[in-house]
Amino acid sequence: MVSFNSFTKEDFDTFTIDGLDNRMEAIRERIQPKFKELGQALTDDLSAKLQTEMFLHIAKHARRSVNPPKDTWLAIAGNKRGYKQHPHFQVGLFDDHLFIWLAFIYELPNKDGIAKTFLTHIDELNKFSSKDYVVSLDHTKKDAKPFEEIDSKSSLERFRDVKKAEFLIGRHFQAADPVVHNGEKLYHIIRETFEELTPLYKRSFN
Repeated sequence: MVSFNSFTKEDFDTFTIDGLDNRMEAIRERIQPKFKELGQALTDDLSAKLQTEMFLHIAKHARRSVNPPKDTWLAIAGNKRGYKQHPHFQVGLFDDHLFIWLAFIYELPNKDGIAKTFLTHIDELNKFSSKDYVVSLDHTKKDAKPFEEIDSKSSLERFRDVKKAEFLIGRHFQAADPVVHNGEKLYHIIRETFEELTPLYKRSFN
């Protein structure tokens, strides 16, 4: 059984700290140790589920020189050197919610190919309309819409045709949600979410 120290109000309040250096120090001290503990367990789960080695990456925000990050995350991908150019799983925090994603972001070199595959198998994607799943078309923004409210076909066509377009599917939990503050329950929900998204992850390589 995996248990980790759950996220706290203080973790979410990290994103109200002024200044790049001060906020990054708080991210490193408060949040990243939890990401490492949680992320390693999830990476082991995914490696076993996918029968291939997966690798944990924790956001460093290294390119930032002035503006402090508005969110932070862990990512799990099948590449040891990086994750942005690969389909990947994410768990992260904004100031008001926790997100769980299967992420296809604009750095993917085969974005159009993945979009075409998903459009061909759109019924597999549309199964998520009956669940509490949300979709984001831009990972830098908080906004996400319930899957049942989006037009999956047009969203995928935009992902295919627009260079900066993205497609992320997963779940959001508000910062005050009791499950966010229960490490064991949260771990199981994230694991369950990743398991449900695994067929889409696999499909993206077909």
